Amino acid sequence: MELKKREEIDEKYKWKLEDIYENNSLWEDDLKKLSVLCDDVTKYKGKLSESADVLYNALKAQDKLEALAEKLFVYARMRRDEDNTNGLYQSMTDRCSSVFTSIFAATSFFVPELTGIDEKKIKRFMEENKGLFEYKFTFEKIWHNKEHILSDKEEEILALSSEATDAAGDIFSMFNDADIRFGNIKNEEGETVELTKGNYTSFLESGSREVRREAFNTLYKSYESMRNTLAAAYSANVKSDKFYSVVRKYGSCLEASLSKNKIDLSVYDNLIDTVSRYIPKLEHYLDVRKKILGVEELHMYDLYVPMVTDFDKKYTFEEAKDIVLKALSPLGEQYISDLKKAFEEGWIDVYENRGKTSGAYSWGSYMTHPYVLMNFQGNIDSVFTLAHEMGHAMHSYYSNQNQPYSSAGYTLFVAEVASTVNETLLIKYLLGNTEDKKERAYLLNHYLEEFRGTVFRQTMFAEFEKITHEKVEAGEALTTDELCEIYYNLNLKYFGKKVNVDKTIEIEWARIPHFYRSFYVYQYATGFSAATALSDGIIKDGEPAVRKYLSFLASGGSKYPLELLKDAGVDLSTPSAVEAGLIKFGEMVEELEGIV
Repeated sequence: MELKKREEIDEKYKWKLEDIYENNSLWEDDLKKLSVLCDDVTKYKGKLSESADVLYNALKAQDKLEALAEKLFVYARMRRDEDNTNGLYQSMTDRCSSVFTSIFAATSFFVPELTGIDEKKIKRFMEENKGLFEYKFTFEKIWHNKEHILSDKEEEILALSSEATDAAGDIFSMFNDADIRFGNIKNEEGETVELTKGNYTSFLESGSREVRREAFNTLYKSYESMRNTLAAAYSANVKSDKFYSVVRKYGSCLEASLSKNKIDLSVYDNLIDTVSRYIPKLEHYLDVRKKILGVEELHMYDLYVPMVTDFDKKYTFEEAKDIVLKALSPLGEQYISDLKKAFEEGWIDVYENRGKTSGAYSWGSYMTHPYVLMNFQGNIDSVFTLAHEMGHAMHSYYSNQNQPYSSAGYTLFVAEVASTVNETLLIKYLLGNTEDKKERAYLLNHYLEEFRGTVFRQTMFAEFEKITHEKVEAGEALTTDELCEIYYNLNLKYFGKKVNVDKTIEIEWARIPHFYRSFYVYQYATGFSAATALSDGIIKDGEPAVRKYLSFLASGGSKYPLELLKDAGVDLSTPSAVEAGLIKFGEMVEELEGIV
């Protein structure tokens, strides 16, 4: 059974990008406006310190330019994501990138010039023009990062370089989403079916060990065949990170990534250290898995199959929506009303089609409502993915409603909190509404797998990124063999005592898209920990906790992320939240062991 083409998907399961641009001609019209808006910004070059009104008008002009540029790119890229083989939208996306590079180079004077204005003078300007208080946090971030901002000319050069330095991620994306083919495998019924990234997880959940093994080996065979090319792409990405960190005078790539959001290096290191200390909890879980599956030894392809094999529930998309609405009802009537609107008004692209970008995401622009891309497979994972991505979408929706453009964009560090709160509320709802031991065991297994994948696995990814960046910073080369050895040894660290770590897994690094957004994945683990604490408070304390949480969603990027979370009730500057989540994981492993 082959994947459907885009035009074969029912319209009711497609997102309505017409809400952004009714047609491509309107997109072309707006693209032409960018140069005019760019001129509106560049006319302020050398004048930002003249007066409060000049500074305010310049900042507003920059917001207008960036908001339109964002809208243009989001539309083109999401159209491309519908079918990455569509040449028109490949071209529109590339055109955006080229135009933006020149525009942002022309406007790159802005931050260096702001940096050069005395802090006292800006504070005086804020008193003279109250509109400038909208940019208070913008100024604070500039003062915080002042020593890493370069001269006008140097910033212009860096802006121009981005199109070239982003190439590694673009190359990987086109290979991974448009070009790669995995071939066919036989399913449980012995039928020949095409293996895709979208159905790969379903095959790993198969009750047939032979199907799992074949899917596992077939998928990685395709990446193995391109190992040297993919190693070159990833190495180039790390070298790009090193280039920017050195030029901006940071002590390391990791510091460069964390410092701009005022996140101390200890947060990253504490995560790895804390999770490493709790690997015995993971090993206990793996013992339970081995016992329930009844196998002599676990393999890497045995880690995703549900342990409760006779409870394989399937869901339609309509059923998934209904479950999510009920599960998130503790967040209040307004949240549920807005969620229904999202379901009914074409915010979501539901099913997989040939050429469609894999996985799932929430995205959009300040000027339109958010969107969600999915590849819905009808399993429990898809239900959780819907809750997860709608968490992102509602976060963006409330932030855009309540914040000006300058502070609406929230950081990646807090982004994963909103999505995981939804997932945690969903598992609480499902566990609270079943008396069936098998279903409860099934759900516990799902939650524990989510925890393993989000906390243990993403922390392992974070450790991989830390090691690879440190090697490049030390002047070492990232060869294919070196990358495979690093990755394989990390799998031995996390799974080696309880799992036969198949050598095939050493190439898995080559298929992880998030590695091209360096030092991103650790935030899944910290976000999961924060979300666990917040969701417990929402259920336990009710309205007061909900009010604080919704205020957090509406705050966007108006403060540094650790401050936003502290306001919501979670302190991630210490290991305690992560540790509490790991302890809870251990307790749920014991509960599952007792049931089965």
